[in-house]
Amino acid sequence: MPTTTFHSLRTSTRPPRNRAITLLAVGHACVDVYQGAVAALVPFFVAERAYTYATASGIVLAASLLSSVAQPLFGALTDHKPLPWLLPVSTLVGGLGIALSGLGGSYALTLLFVAVSGIGVAAYHPESARIARVASRGGHTAMSWFSLGGNLGFAFSPALVALVVGFGGLTMSPLLLLPALAGSVLCLPALRIVQRGQEATSAAAHPTQTLTSAADDRRSFLRLTLGVICRSVAFTGLSTFISFHMAQSTGWGPTAGTAALVVLYLGGAVGTVLGGRLAERRDRVTVVRRSYLLTVLAVAGVVLVPGPLGYLFVALASAGLYVPFSLQVTLAQDYLPHRVGTAGGITLGLTVSVGGIAAPAIGLLADATSLRTALIPLIAMPALSWLAFRGLPEPAAAIGPPSQEAESP
Repeated sequence: MPTTTFHSLRTSTRPPRNRAITLLAVGHACVDVYQGAVAALVPFFVAERAYTYATASGIVLAASLLSSVAQPLFGALTDHKPLPWLLPVSTLVGGLGIALSGLGGSYALTLLFVAVSGIGVAAYHPESARIARVASRGGHTAMSWFSLGGNLGFAFSPALVALVVGFGGLTMSPLLLLPALAGSVLCLPALRIVQRGQEATSAAAHPTQTLTSAADDRRSFLRLTLGVICRSVAFTGLSTFISFHMAQSTGWGPTAGTAALVVLYLGGAVGTVLGGRLAERRDRVTVVRRSYLLTVLAVAGVVLVPGPLGYLFVALASAGLYVPFSLQVTLAQDYLPHRVGTAGGITLGLTVSVGGIAAPAIGLLADATSLRTALIPLIAMPALSWLAFRGLPEPAAAIGPPSQEAESP
C-alpha cells in the first residue's frame, strides 16, 4: 500500500479498534477453516471414492503448496496497491472450492476445486495481515487476537467437516460454504471502520508528523524467515505425529492421540494471546528469542519423557511455538516497511509449505527406525530459531504506537 497510508496513523483520533479486530479475527477463523478442511476431507475421499492414501495425500500437498507459494505473490501485488476487496472475495473463493470438492466425481475436478480454495486462502492472508496491523495501530495484543482467530478456525475445521460430511457424505460438502458466507459478511463492517479511521487520521494529522524513513532491512528479514521455517518444521512435525507418539507413550491407544491433539491446539491458542501480552511489556525480539529457548526443553520433554507427563510438555511446547506467531508477522512487516504485503505473505505462507515438506521426511525416518527416534531432530528446530533471532535488532514500528485503550476484543 502507499507509504503515506500505512505510516501516518499516529493521531489522537481513535476509531473503535476493538470491534474491527474482533470482526477481523472472526473472519480469519472463517477462512482458516478451509486450510484445515482439506486434510479433514481425506478420510472421506478414501472411503467414498476409493482413493489410495498416496492419491489422497497428493490433494493435501497440492493445496498446501499452491496456497503457500501464492501468498507472497499476492503480498507483492498488495504492496503496489491496497486491495481491501480481496478479503470478502477471497473468503468466498476459499469456501467455494472446498464446498465443490465433494461434488467433483473425478480426481482432476477434485484437484481443481481444492486448488481454487487454496488460491482463495492465499489471496486473503497478506492483505488481511496488513489491514489488521492498521486496525491494531501497532498493538501487539490486538494482532495476537487476529492471529488467534486463524488458529481457532484451523483447529475446529476437522470437527466441522466431521459434523457435515460425516453424517451426510461428500454430497453434503456444499454446506461447508457457510463459514465463508459468514466471514465475507463480517469483514465488511471491519473494512468500513478501518477506512473511517484512516480518513479521520488524514484530517487530524499534525503538520509536524513525518513519514518513516526506515529502509527495508532485508538481512534481518532473511534471518527472521529462517527462524520461522525452523518453527514451522517443529510444529508441523508435532501436529502430524503427536497422536501416534502419545498413543505409544501412554499405551492408551487412539484416545490418547486425540487428547494430545486437543492439548496441542489449545496450547497454541494460549501461546498466541500470551505472545501479544508479553510483547506489550518487552520488545518482540526478546520475547520471541526467550520463547524459543524454553521451547527447546519443552519439545525435548515431549519426545523423551514417557507416560501422561508428556501432555504437560505438549502444552508447553505448543504455547512456546505460538508465542512468537503474531510477533513474527509484525516484525517481518517492520523489517520490510515498504513491502508489508510481501512480508506477511512470506511469514504466513511460504514458510508453512516448508514445514509440510519436512513431515514426509520424518515419516520415512520413523519407518526406518522408530517414531521417537524420528522426532528427536525436532528438538533442534526451536534451538535453530533461537540462533536465527539472536542478535536481531528490534525494528522501529511501521505505524504509530498503540493507543492506551484495552486491546482485547
